[in-house]
Amino acid sequence: MATTDKNDKSDDRYTVPALMRGLQLLMLFNRDERELTGAEISRRLDLPRASVFRMLQTLEQGGFVERVGDGAYYKLGLAVLRLGFEFLASMELTEHGRPVLEALRDACGYSAHLVVRDAREVVFIAKVAGRSALFHSIQVGARLPAHATVLGRLLLSDLDMHALKQLYPEAELPTYTPKTPTTLKQLKLLIDQDRANGYGVSQGGFETGISTIAAPVFNDRGEVAAAVSISVPAQNVQPGELEVLIEHVRQAATQLTERISHTPNRGAWQPKPTEKKVA
Repeated sequence: MATTDKNDKSDDRYTVPALMRGLQLLMLFNRDERELTGAEISRRLDLPRASVFRMLQTLEQGGFVERVGDGAYYKLGLAVLRLGFEFLASMELTEHGRPVLEALRDACGYSAHLVVRDAREVVFIAKVAGRSALFHSIQVGARLPAHATVLGRLLLSDLDMHALKQLYPEAELPTYTPKTPTTLKQLKLLIDQDRANGYGVSQGGFETGISTIAAPVFNDRGEVAAAVSISVPAQNVQPGELEVLIEHVRQAATQLTERISHTPNRGAWQPKPTEKKVA
């Protein structure tokens, strides 16, 4: 007779349905749909309107949603933002990353950032502003499409073609600029080029007049955990300056890698422990 593992995470006996529905409700809100009505939420979750109304009332009391004026629309509340910032503050990456970003900014003068990947998006989790008051770089919490940015290419570099196809099942990738790869073959080629270089450079590739220089940060398993970058307010960077900036960024990424992996001299792609070289 088959036995059931009491520690089996797939066992839903310990799941709280009401809590799960509340979390699903919150996840309906996104950057494109910042406001939703109770009726729309009811339709998408396939729940009675009365149940959705009670959920919204509960979440509103906790500050997780807010009513928009006196109308029927709701939006996310400040409690969600507080949770996000508390999460970022608790991450080892941000704790170790801030002094590294500050040193990078001091060395080159440009805004420095730390990013991670969330599925198909790049998320900015830390930032140190540059010296120029006239240039405002992207803010913490901002998201960019991974396939269309040099940051995303670095963060996608651990995925093989099969994994990329699962992440991007569509035949054609969304286009943002003439430099955006439109097929997985084009994307994989760019990923492999950046991986071979050990860094990535985009000069006006996603946003006109902005150049980005980035390098990967590795965890203790040799996987890409994040990327360090700087934003240069110029469409193109002169070759001599570019070489210096690349070295600054790579050194910062190596330093952060050593801090979070607790392993010295791990600042480049290495064979994973399960990989074996064929003689």
